[in-house]
Formats: sequence, C-alpha cells, structure tokens
Amino acid sequence: MTMQNLSVNRTVKKLGRDIKSARLRRRLPMALVAERAGISVRTLGSIEKGETGVSIGNVTAVILAMGMGTPFADILDQKNDSFGLLLDEERLPKRARLPKTEKTIYE
Repeated sequence: MTMQNLSVNRTVKKLGRDIKSARLRRRLPMALVAERAGISVRTLGSIEKGETGVSIGNVTAVILAMGMGTPFADILDQKNDSFGLLLDEERLPKRARLPKTEKTIYE
C-alpha cells in the first residue's frame, strides 16, 4: 500500500466514523437514514466503517439525509479555496495590454 492510499484510507475511515457519530448524536436509526438516502442499511454500514469502495453519491446522500448537506457541498467551492485563489493571483499578468487588432481589408 502506497503512502497516498494509506492517507486516503485514513481519511475515508475518519469520515465514516464522523458520519456514524453524527447519526448517533441525532438519535437516527440506521434504517431511517438509509431509507432517506435511498440506500441499503448494509451500504450505510459500509460508509460508517469507512470502506473506500462506496460511491461518493451514496456518501453524499447519507450526509444530505442527516441534514448536513451544505457544509459538504462547499468543501471544494472556489470561494473556500484560498490556496487555489492565491495561485491564480500569482499567475495574473504584471500589466494588461489591449490585443493587437487584425488589419482589415479597408486599412
């Protein structure tokens, strides 16, 4: 297992634990969350165990079913990507120039 895979596995396992913890804090049974998300209880169990083979659509459905959709939807939103915005800012030209116009047949 590569270091990247290890990092992915740890991240997904933590997400699964966090989803389970959020569900339990809300006193929501697995069957109810699974029904709301349109998935099986078994799939919800896989998500909560942090199994990496579960589709992101199912994970998203569970998060939305628990009423937590907004923060999840904004994870990679451009306005929250301060590093990406900084990189864009560094790539800005030092000065702006008008584009050279093409000569027309009338000139």
